[in-house]
Amino acid sequence: MKVSVVIVNYNVKNFLEQCLRSVLKALEGVDGEIIVADNHSVDGSQAMVKNSFPEIKLIENQQNLGFAKANNQGIKIAEGEYILVLNPDTLLEEETIKKCIAFMDNHPDAGALGVKMINGKGKYLPESKRALPAPSVAFYKIFGLSFLFPKSKLFGRYHLSYLDREKVHEVEVLSGAFMFLRKSALDKAGLFDEDFFMYGEDVDLSYRLTKEGFKNYYFPETTIIHYKGESTRKSSINYVKTFYGAMLVFTRKHFSHKQNSFFYLLLKLAIYFRGFISAGRRMLGKIFLPMTDAGLLYASLLIVTRIWEQFKFSGEYSYPSALTHYIFPGYILLWIVGLYFAGAYKKVSSLRQSSLGIVYGTIAILVLYSLLPETLRFSRALVILGASASLVTAAISRKLAGILGVMEFYLLRKPVSRIAFIGKPSENNRVISLLESENQPFEFLGNVHDEKENSDSAWLGNMEDMEEIVSINKINEIIFSSRDLSIRQIIDCMHKLTGRNMSFKIVSADGKSLVGAGPGARDFLNIGIK
Repeated sequence: MKVSVVIVNYNVKNFLEQCLRSVLKALEGVDGEIIVADNHSVDGSQAMVKNSFPEIKLIENQQNLGFAKANNQGIKIAEGEYILVLNPDTLLEEETIKKCIAFMDNHPDAGALGVKMINGKGKYLPESKRALPAPSVAFYKIFGLSFLFPKSKLFGRYHLSYLDREKVHEVEVLSGAFMFLRKSALDKAGLFDEDFFMYGEDVDLSYRLTKEGFKNYYFPETTIIHYKGESTRKSSINYVKTFYGAMLVFTRKHFSHKQNSFFYLLLKLAIYFRGFISAGRRMLGKIFLPMTDAGLLYASLLIVTRIWEQFKFSGEYSYPSALTHYIFPGYILLWIVGLYFAGAYKKVSSLRQSSLGIVYGTIAILVLYSLLPETLRFSRALVILGASASLVTAAISRKLAGILGVMEFYLLRKPVSRIAFIGKPSENNRVISLLESENQPFEFLGNVHDEKENSDSAWLGNMEDMEEIVSINKINEIIFSSRDLSIRQIIDCMHKLTGRNMSFKIVSADGKSLVGAGPGARDFLNIGIK
């Protein structure tokens, strides 16, 4: 057998289904097999594989064993000359496997091969090629020097960003999302190190392959889509702990000897520092908006008070310090609680939610005001004026949060997605049903297809005219039919439209699921209908 494809899955059924369909197309004419190691998914993944792909070997784990151990399960029963380790949230071009086999056959020194990867929005993924995270390289990455100087051969080594991404290169590290491995090289270097639960195991295996005399190649003559679902959780405490913990395992394993002891110590300190910063950033993200609201609300109350004094007391300060020191903070707390219960602190918010939150808080303040002793009831007018000013400050703080990427904020409501479907009109109803299940406003404009069909749906034009079609119709979301299009065609179209802030999604061949990268804060979409 020529190739065995090993996929570890955990609760991404719809992505897995589309991945398997793309792999089956890529295996046409190739003597190969597919092995899925499922880490105790609870989303119906195992049943889907059994029912829709009975020819695929399925390993049903009773617990989440992690990426390394589950991959090793698949590799141990694989019969191929080559092993393709593949993430379930990927899509292969139809010629990907054939091109990889040809390259490996012509390069007997190759132990592993990685390809060019793009994300769900068509953007190049820099982890397609990487250098070994030696202490100095990792140190530059952790402290942001690789980001500031990507073309530097010294500071840009982590992602080898100074190398031409369109040319074949010998590299040190390949991504575990797609590793095309020579089985005989694995026999010498060993399988994935199971001390790595998640992250770092691909780096470790890449390094051990080079220590055995094999070469790792970056091969950009084929492209895959990698949706990178984990990117939505990179600010989480669990991610910080797991990712940087894996880096420590790797450096302790390979770089803790005496000549690297100084850099190892610096790296260890840097990893803990980066973990602290990441955790702090997440915490700041949670309190940024309430703190901003509190500051703006307090400032607005002080301004309103001065204006009211000018009107009522001819500019003389007449309110005691208890108003600003104790009463105003109480008002602000109630307004913030109201904003919270109105949903104004969610990732996607509108002016309507902010207004409701201020109304809720104002009602609570007025009720509490009526219960206070006479000495603490200073002025209902200040409450009403303060509430009016709070509507403005709440909108300002959310607009600022939107600019900083903390949330999406809309003055009225989320803009309607203007959608074009690249596929035959016969699939329109299923696509519209999937879109409706998202509970988001959309406008279905019509179909793009090279063969115009008689249909009630509008025909927008041919695929070769996509750039003009998008511009003329102000399209901001495109859905591809995996039944009518090849992955190569989908990737080519995404390349043409990259940079237009487009959202791309793909509907499965059976029309039951829709996957892709969503707009704004929604980086990862995975929906389906039963």
